[in-house]
Amino acid sequence: MQAAQGAAAPASPAAQRGPGSPELGAGGPEGAVLSPAQPCLPSPHPAGRAVPQVRGWSRRAGGGERGRAGAEAGGLWQPVAGRVPRAAVARWGCCWGLQAPLSVGGESGESLDPFGVSCQAPLPARRLPACRLRASSRCGEMRVWDSLSPFPMLPSWVPGIAAGIASLHLIQKLLFPYFWADLRYLLKVLLYGLKVEIYRLRGKIVTVLDKFVKLAEEHPHKPFLIYEGKVHTYRDVDRRSNRVAQVFLHHGALKKGDTVALLMGNEPDFIHVWFGLAKLGCVVAFLNFNVRSRSLLHCLSSCEPKILVVAADLLGTLEEILPNLQKDISVWIMTKDSTFPSVHTLLDKMEAVSEDPVPVNRRSANNLKSSVLYIFTSGTTGLPKAAVISHMQVLKGAAGLWAFGATAEDIIYITLPLYHSAASLLGIGGCIELGATCVLRKKFSASQFWNDCKKYNVTVIQYIGELCRYLCSQPVKDGEKNHKVRLAVGNGVRNDVWREFLDRFGAVKICEFYGATEGNICFMNHTGKIGSVGRTNFFYKLFFPFDLIKYDFQKDEPIRNKHGWCEKVKKGEAGLLISKVNAKNPFFGYAGNKRHTEKKLLSEVFKKGDLYFNTGDLMVQDHENFLYFWDRIGDTFRWKGENVATTEVSDVIVMLDFIQEANVYGVSVPDHEGKAGMASLILKQNKSLDLEQMYKQVVTYLPSYACPLFLRVRETMEMTGTFKQQKFRLVDEGFNPSTVTDPLYFLDNSKQAYVLLTKEVHERILSGQMKL
Repeated sequence: MQAAQGAAAPASPAAQRGPGSPELGAGGPEGAVLSPAQPCLPSPHPAGRAVPQVRGWSRRAGGGERGRAGAEAGGLWQPVAGRVPRAAVARWGCCWGLQAPLSVGGESGESLDPFGVSCQAPLPARRLPACRLRASSRCGEMRVWDSLSPFPMLPSWVPGIAAGIASLHLIQKLLFPYFWADLRYLLKVLLYGLKVEIYRLRGKIVTVLDKFVKLAEEHPHKPFLIYEGKVHTYRDVDRRSNRVAQVFLHHGALKKGDTVALLMGNEPDFIHVWFGLAKLGCVVAFLNFNVRSRSLLHCLSSCEPKILVVAADLLGTLEEILPNLQKDISVWIMTKDSTFPSVHTLLDKMEAVSEDPVPVNRRSANNLKSSVLYIFTSGTTGLPKAAVISHMQVLKGAAGLWAFGATAEDIIYITLPLYHSAASLLGIGGCIELGATCVLRKKFSASQFWNDCKKYNVTVIQYIGELCRYLCSQPVKDGEKNHKVRLAVGNGVRNDVWREFLDRFGAVKICEFYGATEGNICFMNHTGKIGSVGRTNFFYKLFFPFDLIKYDFQKDEPIRNKHGWCEKVKKGEAGLLISKVNAKNPFFGYAGNKRHTEKKLLSEVFKKGDLYFNTGDLMVQDHENFLYFWDRIGDTFRWKGENVATTEVSDVIVMLDFIQEANVYGVSVPDHEGKAGMASLILKQNKSLDLEQMYKQVVTYLPSYACPLFLRVRETMEMTGTFKQQKFRLVDEGFNPSTVTDPLYFLDNSKQAYVLLTKEVHERILSGQMKL
């Protein structure tokens, strides 16, 4: 009935045109309802499915609110017909002209169409200037998608550009997933280097100490150091270091460039003395306070200091070496009085001098390559060697935290020993580079670590691999993720410990890096790839050239081909890391030891005249250009975060009157970082092994980390073709009493003695019941 009435209505010009693009304006007046008409277009829906009807009014532009008759007479309100999506009706009805009364429905008993509604009525003669309903030439359906879009039509080339950008982005993600991360990191490195170079070209060498003094002037009250709850501001540290400088300026007779050795643990006065001596232009030698007796005397003779400064809690170590100490070395101790003859005290004199700064020209640097520190490292062979650290290396080390994303608002937690480059250069130097605050602890404590982090609101921590393992070995407590630590910067953490650390202690970004104290190459894992020490690419190698070359593990030397050149390893293979030595990446060597400096260099590697630094480390580069540490070569292994020189340990052991020869090497222990020390022994004829005397010898003359945990008594010592001790097979055989027929012994710290290594003891070590 209604359909028939609708068909008999007079045809408007729009209806005469047939399907067109009628415009949908604002809704009709209150109470005006159109009777449905025959659809102006065929319904696209399958047979048997009813099309709900929309009845409403459209308002012409400029129309007002009038009654139906007046509206039609004035041409302001007009009925509309068309097909409108249901979602548009529900959401945009009021906005686009389908105002009340608006009914959506069909014949009695018909179901609503979920896809759309049919809007049908005679169309007016005039086209409305609102949104358009366009007819589909393919199916004849009147569509309103364009009319409902709130955005204007875009030029045809825009979608093409967008598709191209999307395609490039997809290709980059698939083929070069680390492109942007690599680019950001490389730009950071280059911009920092460019800034330093610009200063140099202007004749203005800005050192880390210069930056500290400037911070003390600009932010005098900002905390620089927090130690055992006491806050030391930038100005406090600056003034106290001035006092140190004044004392040695008037009493020490030091000249610019003289060396002063520092034997101190982690405490604020370590930094005060270091900075005070640096203000006088002295080269400061950091001594490892774990080193004792003969090794310590060797360190002192190699750096040839004019003065030795000793902490109050290390006077026992001083007493051991004092009788054999060179007479021309002046000894100063951090006390107000002394019982030692000819030993000077420092604290009383610091109270008597002013805190005024010494002349700036005393500390000014004329060359970034001039020496500023000696940091002792075991290198690859022999006793500790004094690695020469220049202003350039200090600046590079200090930029590490900044490169990983640390800021001036961060609080850095330092538990590593300050004599180590990680704590002194990366930690203290990094704090100064940022203008941040550091929390210094006397000694690392696994049980108090997170308590300190929460107490001082620590945001950045430093670690070595063992440190993370110690933390993961602690009993699980509630609220272990309730801290503010966001960055952990260090090296040597194992994959399994890395994952466990993240799972247990929360979303801390692990910033793993690689770098030798005396080396000229550094890698930083800026992407967070678990297990990797860093990444490389074409551009990085362009500025910092390095290679991984084939290495003969039996002969303990690089492999050379028939032409005498070294050969590069393939990706995925372990190779010796070597770094090219040039003007931009120099190697400064070791103080007072030209022979050891030359031994660290490889010449004629790939062509005549080239020169490379031998890191002594084996690395692997995968197919994504990530680098992984594989092992150390030569006569050195790493235990408890420290390098152990096997020759040093051997020299101590053979001092015993019942030992003929000692071959020291490192063996792997499950679930432990690095390698534990093991000594293969040859006894003198008609002599027996005195375990008690052996224990006293190693604990007296060696640092705790260098004491061999395992002993193996043999009849003969295997030698290589070049008359070197054979270690390769001994390392493979390890310390398993089930496979090793020689007598084995284990250093049981709980009993303070070497005990027989039985199968039961071996099983307890592997299960973690025996503390190493």
